[in-house]
Amino acid sequence: MVAAGRTDMVVLMPDTIYVMELKVNDTAENALKQINDNGYATPYLKDGRKVVKVGVRFNTDKHTIDEWKVE
Repeated sequence: MVAAGRTDMVVLMPDTIYVMELKVNDTAENALKQINDNGYATPYLKDGRKVVKVGVRFNTDKHTIDEWKVE
């Protein structure tokens, strides 16, 4: 958790940390913007592992993930 809120999901792997924001019927771009605007990845930057930010869009009409963006 960070001061500006909290991210939806953090996946810790041996060499990489994935900071993920999930949106329903919004854009993956907006999910990434939320990660960046709120500094969700900041607490993990000093860890030494690669930090990957992932924005994910769920589509309720298709009942699936239909867009994702990675930084």
